[in-house]
Amino acid sequence: MSEYFGKDVPKLGFGLMRLPRKGLGIDIEQVKEMVDLFMGAGFTYFDTAYVYLGSESAAKKALVERYPRDAFTLASKLHAGRAATEKAARQQLMTSLERTGAGYFDYYLLHSLMENNYRKYDRFDLWDYAAKQKAKGLIRHLGFSFHAGPELLDQLLRDHPEVDFIQLQLNYADWENRSVASRANYEVARKHGVSVVVMEPVKGGALANPPREVRRLFEASHPDLSCASWAIRFAASLDGIITVLSGMSNIGQMQDNLSYMRNFQPLNDEEQEIIRKAQRILKKSSTIPCTACSYCTEGCPRQIAIPQIFSAMNRQLGNGQMEEAARAYAAATSPGHMASDCISCGQCERVCPQHLQIPLLLRQGAEMLEKA
Repeated sequence: MSEYFGKDVPKLGFGLMRLPRKGLGIDIEQVKEMVDLFMGAGFTYFDTAYVYLGSESAAKKALVERYPRDAFTLASKLHAGRAATEKAARQQLMTSLERTGAGYFDYYLLHSLMENNYRKYDRFDLWDYAAKQKAKGLIRHLGFSFHAGPELLDQLLRDHPEVDFIQLQLNYADWENRSVASRANYEVARKHGVSVVVMEPVKGGALANPPREVRRLFEASHPDLSCASWAIRFAASLDGIITVLSGMSNIGQMQDNLSYMRNFQPLNDEEQEIIRKAQRILKKSSTIPCTACSYCTEGCPRQIAIPQIFSAMNRQLGNGQMEEAARAYAAATSPGHMASDCISCGQCERVCPQHLQIPLLLRQGAEMLEKA
């Protein structure tokens, strides 16, 4: 399939989930500069969500108040898991419109559907609600983001042919990962003729700094290109892609992404073979496939910095950096908030899009790094 909805959208989107911080808040001035660079390079797609703390308000200050409304496209999301009642869930759209001041959303998604939560969207009748808001003009294109397997995705697309697009986690590391099922989910989407927005192409930054064997492989081919460029270009080279979201956290990341996506060239046959070699290397890797989305931390009764602990562990698991891992672990923890303080309540596992066995991994982290 070469013809699909959204085919003319520039292939790089600005994910507003991991914006730069200043003190306890978002660094709005740096975000403004990043927005200006992005827009100046001809890109227009911005992605936020009701549950991204401070993100929608930052979009208002850095984007909506500074550019004509028809100059950009803005996506946001409704997360039923964060709502106790149907009324509260529906209110998220109105709150997001108020926070952003956007007037309408070009793309609006039911957020993070998984096996353990998709029925709640049915119970709250949110599919019909979203369709009615689309009819009113508050939503231009309706979709959902997804973190489960191909069987459920196929069911949802059969049950809801009204969706215009879906958002999937697609990256070369997860292409054959049975938990994430990147390839299988992508193939289901294409079978249904549904266009795809790509999330986590760099896997929460993990593919910007992959295990050193992968890094050396990329550097030997293109020493002038970043490791992140391979991940984003892999996703953007797929058919049926609307855009590839990159959750950029500083100006340097923005400049790097623009350097190779401004005049995007799909991966050629030789580069595809290098990606396949990288996939074989990663298949043997013992690193933790965490994307640092931080969904796990918001309800943690011990306030453990789970993504930061996993990042510290990966310094040792992926690159053998034992001293760096110990320092990163010390920076991520404090008394009462260490990996060994986990009480195995399981709330983190229930919301993890990667379906990680988080309490088990934290016990391994305690064994690995607390002794260090």
